[in-house]
Amino acid sequence: MTRNMEKLAFARRMRREPTVNERRLWKLLRDRRLEDLKFRRQVPIGKYIVDFLCLRHRLIVEADGPTHIDSLHDVERDAWLASQGFRVLLFPNAEVEMWPERVLDAIRAAIAVPRAGDI
Repeated sequence: MTRNMEKLAFARRMRREPTVNERRLWKLLRDRRLEDLKFRRQVPIGKYIVDFLCLRHRLIVEADGPTHIDSLHDVERDAWLASQGFRVLLFPNAEVEMWPERVLDAIRAAIAVPRAGDI
């Protein structure tokens, strides 16, 4: 199995077995529920798999658990994604769980601000 096929299989497995907070966030984003935006989940981009992607706005939304705190891997991932023109919003699991409207407000604010290349 090639590396790309392995990554796709892993992404599919992650879609079938989301974490509790990924499931909560997906419930808010799916079916164009937020500002009629199309989000996809567990999307391979380069060598990474992102939790949620709105391609129209090149916006990535990540629900991050405790393993992501001060993660060098995440810093490198976010820098690479930014170099590819993506914006990354990271939300701790506690925020997704306790303040979902705050998360949605932050996503709305991010899409309201044009990216540097769009000006």
